[in-house]
Amino acid sequence: MAEVTLLLAGDVMTGRGVDQILPHPGPPALREPAVTDARRYVELAESVNGPVPRPAPPEWPWGETLRLLDGLRPDVRIVNLETSVTGRGEYAPGKDIHYRMHPGNLACLTAARLDVCALANNHVLDFGPIGLADTLDALRGAGLSTAGAGRNADEAWRPAVVPLPGGRRLLVWSVGAPSSGVYPQWAAAEGRPGVAYLDVSAASAGALAERVAREARPGDLLVVSVHWGSNWGYEVPDEHVRFAHMLIDAGVHLVHGHSSHHPRPIERYRGRLVLYGCGDLIDDYEGIGGQESYRPELRLLHLPTLDVESGELRRLRLVPVRARRMRLELAAPEDARWLADLLDGLGAPYRTRFAFADDGLIALRPD
Repeated sequence: MAEVTLLLAGDVMTGRGVDQILPHPGPPALREPAVTDARRYVELAESVNGPVPRPAPPEWPWGETLRLLDGLRPDVRIVNLETSVTGRGEYAPGKDIHYRMHPGNLACLTAARLDVCALANNHVLDFGPIGLADTLDALRGAGLSTAGAGRNADEAWRPAVVPLPGGRRLLVWSVGAPSSGVYPQWAAAEGRPGVAYLDVSAASAGALAERVAREARPGDLLVVSVHWGSNWGYEVPDEHVRFAHMLIDAGVHLVHGHSSHHPRPIERYRGRLVLYGCGDLIDDYEGIGGQESYRPELRLLHLPTLDVESGELRRLRLVPVRARRMRLELAAPEDARWLADLLDGLGAPYRTRFAFADDGLIALRPD
């Protein structure tokens, strides 16, 4: 096996409105300032793009991406799962937004044949330690590996391990930063459930690099998935760039960033890939106005192919998709070109340029 191709996506939020269209919806009651019934988010989506089936089959939110992925055949599939999977627990205090998916809807996740769910984010503890325990049990019971959250610090900081051919392994760490809304009190500790929490600093990068070095074996491919930064805006803070560079300098092969609701710049640093913000993939934001200039209905599937010996990026393909009727479909050519032009402009300061390809995908231009 000379190379490995990953599927990397940003936030997968299968709670709230998405949960309501699936076969086993949980209670729709919300504690948000403006919306008190999760079914309202379904109505907003329907108001702009037409009816959504209720109940929809479990694979509905993934739409055309399942067929696309069957053709592109990534070896490992990794997403940031930004919801709890529980029917129990208390609402986390001090929060306006809470996400949870009923455990009976787990087929929505298994339909995409995910390998790793990164959990160090600002919604995995929306229903407290009980909700977190249910989430961990549900995902592992469904055969999905997790990283970034646990019943104690050891479990939260433990990487997900994906076997690769030839005895190699892919290791995935998931960490969450306060800039994305992760509360300090959510940090896992000895005897306390929580997430792998850190600030984005040189000291934290060094400590994480030491953890990686202790766990890694020769021949492993190493991924750090980090939930950081604001929801909107294209600028990447200098401290994020320094943090990512320090990890790659220390031997990490790929940094998988998320939290923004739209794509942020992509960098190839020392031959290795840094995704500063993958954008949302699945959510219930369709029909909500206010940020139209970012085109948040357009989403990306990131498919980097890495050299298994060096971990360096051999090629990067991006699949442009669009959310419509709470389902992903292949983006129209004009939308795909808009995304390609956006990424090309955002990547210019990082010497990472993109072009719309003949096959309808967005491709990284050669050096």
